[in-house]
Amino acid sequence: MAMTEKNVTKKTKPEQVQTFESGNEMAAMAAAQINYHVMGYFPITPSTEVAQYLDMMASKGMHDIELIAADGEHGSAGICFGAATTGARVFNATSANGFLYMIEQLPAQSGLRFPMVLNLVTRAVSGPLDIRGDHSDLYYGLNTGWVILTARTPQEVYDLNIMALKIAEHSDVRLPVIVAYDGFFTSHQKRKVDLFKDREPVQAFVGEAPEGYPTSINKEQPVTIGAHMNGDDLLNNHFQQSEALYRAYDVYKEVAEEYEEISGRSYSILDQYGMEDAEVALFLLNSAAESAKDVVDRLRNEGVKAGVISPNVIRPFPSEDIRQALKNVKAVLVGERADSYGANGANLTHEIKSALQEDPDNNTLVLSRVFGLGGKDFYADDAEVFFQLAIDAAATGEIEKPFDYYGIVPGKEELKLQPVIEPQTKDVYNSGLIKVTEDEETNKLKVKVPPLRQLTTKPKRFASGHGACPGCGIFPGLELFFKGIEGDAVILFHTGCGYVVTTAYPYSSHKQPFIHNLFQSGPATLSGTVEAFFEMKDRGEVNIDDDFTFVMVTGDGGMDIGMGSAIGTALRNHKMIILEYDNEGYMNTGSQMSYSTPIGHMTSTTGVGKEKQGKAFHHKDTAQIMAATNIPYVFTGTEAYPQDLIKKAAKAQWYAQNEGLVYGKLLITCPLNWKSNDRDGEKIMKAAVESCFFPLYEIERGETLITYDPEAKKKRVDLSEWLGYMGKTKHLLKEENNELLSSFEEEVERRWKILKTKHETPLI
Repeated sequence: MAMTEKNVTKKTKPEQVQTFESGNEMAAMAAAQINYHVMGYFPITPSTEVAQYLDMMASKGMHDIELIAADGEHGSAGICFGAATTGARVFNATSANGFLYMIEQLPAQSGLRFPMVLNLVTRAVSGPLDIRGDHSDLYYGLNTGWVILTARTPQEVYDLNIMALKIAEHSDVRLPVIVAYDGFFTSHQKRKVDLFKDREPVQAFVGEAPEGYPTSINKEQPVTIGAHMNGDDLLNNHFQQSEALYRAYDVYKEVAEEYEEISGRSYSILDQYGMEDAEVALFLLNSAAESAKDVVDRLRNEGVKAGVISPNVIRPFPSEDIRQALKNVKAVLVGERADSYGANGANLTHEIKSALQEDPDNNTLVLSRVFGLGGKDFYADDAEVFFQLAIDAAATGEIEKPFDYYGIVPGKEELKLQPVIEPQTKDVYNSGLIKVTEDEETNKLKVKVPPLRQLTTKPKRFASGHGACPGCGIFPGLELFFKGIEGDAVILFHTGCGYVVTTAYPYSSHKQPFIHNLFQSGPATLSGTVEAFFEMKDRGEVNIDDDFTFVMVTGDGGMDIGMGSAIGTALRNHKMIILEYDNEGYMNTGSQMSYSTPIGHMTSTTGVGKEKQGKAFHHKDTAQIMAATNIPYVFTGTEAYPQDLIKKAAKAQWYAQNEGLVYGKLLITCPLNWKSNDRDGEKIMKAAVESCFFPLYEIERGETLITYDPEAKKKRVDLSEWLGYMGKTKHLLKEENNELLSSFEEEVERRWKILKTKHETPLI
């Protein structure tokens, strides 16, 4: 009878299929099967793929999630919080500095007890910039009040994502949940996984979204969300939040048992391998634990009682489970892919020590090693070294070095880096061929530039050897602009293609002083550089004869996530140039949609399929936005019209040195993601201008002047001619997309007419 019942139970388990997928794919699959209401997101490597996969699924009609591309991670966190206040189910994914950028919002959400699920695809936090995986971002999240689950494999990413929502919404918890897994090690590597064939079992498991909680859209019972508190009220609020987080421990175990019943996969609080009688152990988060398990088998064959502990939950921290796991262990080495600088051990080391301190009978020696930063691989050989350190400590009862870094390589004096390019000074960049004067009658600048051939004698600002893709328009466009800049320059790049391909340590393609900072703070950073330079110059602390043109280069989304900083910098009117190269997407993370992407264009997050036809709304006009700040000079340009661009560069330098901030926007090609021929850059840029999609103009001291009018020259072409050169837009030329194309054409015409009106009426 018992066998029959068991067989019946087995037959009623939901059907699963086996496949070979990555962690990012499984996070997206879990989200699609749950069918969340909203995902607010912003691209950042290596979590970007989660949104990309969901967008691809959306184009095929595989889910109904509203994917909202934010202007930055801070915005994406706000979108998610706002959606969560309605009682909707909410999802997100991020990494590294993106996580830090949104972190201000995370305690606000947990403190107000609105559940959601956030996938943190762990990655090194800048600086210096490194896009590979460690846990320095995760450790910043330990004090946000979110439940934190950790996943070692793509299978666990899938399963824990399904469990996470049920934990988050449980009446005893009501807190948001992070599912953290290793960037690239888990996010991109494909492994064998089992998943539910249909979404019904997943949705039955998580159940209906709970009702009865205050929401922002209940007009029958209006509530104030986020009321300001003081003293006892805040203390009580945080106490309740703290108790809920501790209750998540029991809720996790309850949910894990329920999930095992339908999936056959078990997830205890701690994943313990060989720990039943272990005398030496490693404590490792996520994927590194998998590498160490093979070493446990080898050591046990040699008679060493070794084991590995890897937690599935780190918030709440499972102190009692760790005390039990280490009860008979003589020495444990805690390996961490992050440091808590100056604390003689990273965060989990101290939490483990604290847990053991509460057991007076426990004499386990604890060693701490920081390893694998910036995605440095962790192999079985490395696990052997860790085990040997623990074995030595267990044998002697002493720890020679409780805390250290592992895997560092000391430098050698004879290999000290030497510059391979002579420093470039204003003497080589002063051609003397460009003349800029003020015209008192027109209140404008007059610029005289020689034929382009004469300016080719000026050296390039960027050395050869950068890693840009064939046909990339960034450096032809920038070099052409800099032909119009005389003398020395200090150049700042946002994160983006232009930065990444020119500064891979220990090499640099920059011949003049160069600074990097993140998207959201580039303009502010260079404004600080400018003002500090002039202040030190006034005090006589730098050479009073020194002079620089300060140029910030932005692109690849910098004028989305960095727009606030750019506007603030413009309003302060610092003497500098902000130069945007517009490749119509976030190309450095794989061609995701930016706000400069035109309507209907295909990117990796605005797919084309039966349910979607590219981007759903029109592009942002950054030049006009910046002109509204009343800065002295704004211009547009492209390498296809070199004399026009060089003249504007010369004007930009004059205004930046004499009056204040300048903003310039260059349209540049990206053959890889535009799906165009490498050799067609100039042709595509000309068509963009002559179709009036990208008009060439300048706004000088508030007055607009069109510098190239294709209508007046009888060279205007249809928008479709420009679109036809690029694979990303050819679907717009199909008959079934006539309405979308017409909308695009109407918007281009509307903006062109406004621009012509401003040109004809200078005071507008």
